[in-house]
Amino acid sequence: MDNRELSRIFIKANDERTNVSYQPIEKHGLIGDMHTAALVGMNGSIDWLCLPDFDSPSVFASILDDKIGGEFRIAPVDEDVAVKQYYLPVTNVLVTRFMSNEGVVELMDFMPIRDESAVGGRSIIVRRVTGIRGRIRMRMICDPAFNYARDSHDARVTRRRSGGESQDNIALFASNNIGIGLRSTIPLEVRGDGAACEFECVEKQRIIFVLGQLTEHDPDGSGLSAYAEDESLKRTIDYWRNWISGCTYTGRWREMVHRSALALKLLTYEPTGAMVAAPTTSLPETPGGVRNWDYRYTWIRDASFTVYAFLRIGFRDEAIRFMEWIQARCEELESGESLRIMYGIDGRADLPEQTLDHLEGYEGARPVRIGNDASNQIQLDIYGELLDCLYSYDKHVSPISHDLWLHMEKLVDWVCDNWHIEDEGIWEVRGGRRHFVYSKVMCWVAVHRALRMATARGFPIDREKWERVQGEIYTEIMERGWNEELKSFTQSYDGDTLDASNLSLSFLFFLSPTDPRFLSTLDAIMKAPSEGGLLSNGLVYRYNVEHADDGLEGEEGAFSICTFWLVEALTRSGQTDRGRLEKARLIFEQMLGYANHLGLYAEEIGPLGQALGNFPQAFTHVSLISSAFNLDRALGAGA
Repeated sequence: MDNRELSRIFIKANDERTNVSYQPIEKHGLIGDMHTAALVGMNGSIDWLCLPDFDSPSVFASILDDKIGGEFRIAPVDEDVAVKQYYLPVTNVLVTRFMSNEGVVELMDFMPIRDESAVGGRSIIVRRVTGIRGRIRMRMICDPAFNYARDSHDARVTRRRSGGESQDNIALFASNNIGIGLRSTIPLEVRGDGAACEFECVEKQRIIFVLGQLTEHDPDGSGLSAYAEDESLKRTIDYWRNWISGCTYTGRWREMVHRSALALKLLTYEPTGAMVAAPTTSLPETPGGVRNWDYRYTWIRDASFTVYAFLRIGFRDEAIRFMEWIQARCEELESGESLRIMYGIDGRADLPEQTLDHLEGYEGARPVRIGNDASNQIQLDIYGELLDCLYSYDKHVSPISHDLWLHMEKLVDWVCDNWHIEDEGIWEVRGGRRHFVYSKVMCWVAVHRALRMATARGFPIDREKWERVQGEIYTEIMERGWNEELKSFTQSYDGDTLDASNLSLSFLFFLSPTDPRFLSTLDAIMKAPSEGGLLSNGLVYRYNVEHADDGLEGEEGAFSICTFWLVEALTRSGQTDRGRLEKARLIFEQMLGYANHLGLYAEEIGPLGQALGNFPQAFTHVSLISSAFNLDRALGAGA
């Protein structure tokens, strides 16, 4: 029996479904070191890990193909166990507990914050198995599948004395392009092209596995021993607790805000200050469907919203690093060029989309994609999100530099010259360009925020041009984005399709939250889909896929960010209508119930309450922080 056959008979911990080998998306936790991240299932399996960076090829990808994708699993041999999974308080150190009548075993997973002065400066995963009570027989299987399971590799085990009676056991896996080592405090053996062991874990016993990329400074994995000590765990815990102590949010739902902030920090890329939209690719928006995308890149829009959320709760350093990253992208532009909507975390603009047809896809959802052709789209809204973020940064963090303003001035001039063109919009449709209302609103936001910043700072600008364009955009949106019959703003000009992005009109200050047109739009969206609306059981769909031609097949779940946008819209309109404010609180607290057991969200929520789409998704956690901040402030003192 080879390694992959062994892994398929492992427990399907806490999984109510039968004949299904994939863990539900929501039954995963995330660990990381701000270079890359790993998904750890409740069954003790690392189902996703890319090395050395977020957007590098995968080493473990069983979440995309449970047969050949590769995994690193530690779990009881006997499947009759109960499982609990949690983070150590206010950290990103993950604990999975396996409990049976015979005993309790704790699996602790973490990634030490990368120390570039250490051996090779690399990402490390520490997996510590501790016997808590009684005894449980455990099995470990490390079965890498390099380069999205496209590259073959060799596997071998070495043993060396590490001092006294102790012995290091190191499994080495080497492909043509990358190698990893697995250090263990108990003997390992090669099984197929992986490594495995079985052991009985008894009370107070501790067994440690340390996995890391092999480097020219550490080709035999001997340097992995340095990460097996308790000091490594202590440093990791101290780092996360020190970081989250900078959070200034003290209101209701503090624990959920902290978890969202910790998740967002995990999605930042330390070397450049960029932020990924999610650490995964091709987790489906529709069970078994084709809406599968690679989110391991930096969207100007998503990152700008993330910075805005960080600033709301007191984190300034992340904003400073992102502004440095943005300035670098601006400096790369040729004369007359505009920003791309997204970039690689290292700043590269070329992100060609490929399909990996040899992979089954999560629960058969194909194609599996890497890269993202949306990088070639025009999305006019990114300028509004960026200038809105920059305006807040200039006001609350530090006045922007003269050089950065010159770049922004060029971008605003580009918006003034091009706001009237069609684009693919915030939802990155693949059904052709249109005049999306949200895109036009964000063009207005870009000019509006730039004018305010220039006025406050005394920057020289072509004020007559900018003010004229600002008025032209506003007038056209009110004339062509409004449907008098529906009494609502629509997805695109002269259309009849609702779009949840229009919930943002009030908190973008395009319209007053009590403007009759906005309230009417809000009421239209809050109708059930059967009545033409977008709200179902307290969850908001971004648009009706049957009425909006987005160029894709299939349905999708409710969009989590849209539900939080509804909370924000109701919160603001609720300042003069207590009923709307109470509705905002009800929907918000109901939405908190859709988080997974760790407080994490994917992009969407399916009809059975399951997580859909890439996981965890920054956009969702950003909107949770923003809506919690504003709702708590609106509710004032009291319960």
